[in-house]
Amino acid sequence: MKNPKTVDEYIDLVHQAVYEVDELRAVVEEDEDRKGMILPWVDAMDVELRGMYETMVNGTYQFDPNGPDLPFMGIIKRFGANIPFKPLLNVINHTHRFGLEIDS
Repeated sequence: MKNPKTVDEYIDLVHQAVYEVDELRAVVEEDEDRKGMILPWVDAMDVELRGMYETMVNGTYQFDPNGPDLPFMGIIKRFGANIPFKPLLNVINHTHRFGLEIDS
């Protein structure tokens, strides 16, 4: 997956991640055996991504060059095998930390 080149592409990626979390939640809610274990971190990731998206839409979002990973990366490190859209989240985190992909 390529890093976004424009702010609009980046916003679209975060919006896509919000959608993917919604889809994952729908699947998890059907699985009574795993629901209690997975739903809490799905909810945490959802809150974070929606908050991030909101700051992007209202114009208050700020990249954090060379800053720490986004908080949801802790979830990715722990539960990444259960997250089918992990590459998308990695791109979002990388872009947040290092900025948009600029053509040379």
